[in-house]
Amino acid sequence: MSRVQAEVESHYRSQLVETIRGGGGVMRRGNTVVRLAKQFGFCYGVERAIDLAYAARKVFPDKRISLLGEIIHNPDVNAQLSSMGIRHLAAHPADADIEELQAEDVVIVPAFGAEVDTVAAIKARGCQIVDTTCGDVMSVWKRVRQNANEQVTSVIHGKASHEETRATASRALGPKGDGHYLVVLDTKETEMVCDYIRGKGDKNAFLTRFWNAHSKGFDPDVHLRRIGVANQTTMLRSETEQIQGMLRQAIADRDSGSTENFRYFDTICGATQERQDALFGLLDESLDLLLVVGGYNSSNTTHLVEIGEKKLPTWFIRNASCLLSGDEIKHFDIHQKLEVITRGWLPQKELLTVGITAGASCPNNLIEDSIKRILELRGETE
Repeated sequence: MSRVQAEVESHYRSQLVETIRGGGGVMRRGNTVVRLAKQFGFCYGVERAIDLAYAARKVFPDKRISLLGEIIHNPDVNAQLSSMGIRHLAAHPADADIEELQAEDVVIVPAFGAEVDTVAAIKARGCQIVDTTCGDVMSVWKRVRQNANEQVTSVIHGKASHEETRATASRALGPKGDGHYLVVLDTKETEMVCDYIRGKGDKNAFLTRFWNAHSKGFDPDVHLRRIGVANQTTMLRSETEQIQGMLRQAIADRDSGSTENFRYFDTICGATQERQDALFGLLDESLDLLLVVGGYNSSNTTHLVEIGEKKLPTWFIRNASCLLSGDEIKHFDIHQKLEVITRGWLPQKELLTVGITAGASCPNNLIEDSIKRILELRGETE
């Protein structure tokens, strides 16, 4: 593993980022100041997943290795694995894809985990499985399994189509497959659930709204009697807490003040929370703009963008290539859900302070590249 970690570091480490961190997270070059959040970039779970993927290539040099979807939500990291001969299966492979696997194949399960049926089907093919699932994700699985065993429906705060949420939902069915779950995206959807719990909802409208976000056979009249809140580990903590409070109050209102039929466990990923807290701290500084670096499909990175947008101009970029010029930037608009080009993004002022953060799936070398590009556009010497 020491050789593996050395190779990983050679691909993703940044001496510049480490130097800035060692200087209190601040660097000044000429009239440009760069401030880094205290916590950003790779977390332990991501590092472990990448290390295991690299190790799999070394341990099985002559075997065909497949990865379920993406190891993490960062295109540069996934491209690096592809260059090492690790092929990508669909995150939710069709039966034909699984049947094409051979007993001598190696299959990597990503950091988000995978659905129970998918893993079982791969095992049935006789494949060697390298499981890189994050420990924080497995902690959530433990809670939703407990809910299923006690006939408690898991209400999962997350994105219904996200790999992690789908994996968690499959565990919420329990070992007998008779458990139930409901996925809510935000407080707006939660309000609809609360209304139904209080007896104000329409069943057909409810099931139509959540048609792709509940377990088979889910009946809100039956399965919202006892609920337990869980979450996709990369969601915004404040929103998860708000959703938990809304559902708890709805149960109390229905049950004459009792919350016996409600349970909640704090399962927000520690690294996700650290990065959100660190960004709040960075935003207390005097900044002219914020760059958030990471994969556009990264949930925890998207939430950093949401936090930043509330206070100052915030630009969500995949890497330094998005900084097209001092006038134009290519960035991801989280509201339109597409990549756009905006002009006039870089303020033309004598002293400019740029804040930078990144999600848990962004390597430091991409942050270094972005810093160097900023300095280049400002005409500074790095």
